Amino acid sequence: MARLAFSEDERQQWRRERFEYPHPRVQLRMEVLWLLSCGQSYLSAARLAGVSDATVDRCVVLYREGGVEGLKQFEWQGPTSPLAAHQTSLEELFQADPPHTTAEACRCIEEATGIKRGLTQVRHFLKKVSV
Repeated sequence: MARLAFSEDERQQWRRERFEYPHPRVQLRMEVLWLLSCGQSYLSAARLAGVSDATVDRCVVLYREGGVEGLKQFEWQGPTSPLAAHQTSLEELFQADPPHTTAEACRCIEEATGIKRGLTQVRHFLKKVSV
């Protein structure tokens, strides 16, 4: 694998953005690259930044693929509820006949979609939809 080479501009950007960048995950990535640019080994950078060796590897891969801007990108998406596929039909159902309780909404959702969800999950779903 080719040795990493860092420009002075990149080093100055990491030095600044490891504290000032708005997102803490990017700050951490900048810290890792800052430590590597200061001559720390992967293991030492991981220990000093408080991350795993694998995280250091991922930061380096992001840097190699996209440079400094690649460190700022996120492609992570949270889990999606199986109810999301039925959102429109459930909104229509609940607008036509609003449930009086969350338990009633649970029963309606299960009857309409075959998906059984607990009270907390249904409450979260109802807050997201415009019912």
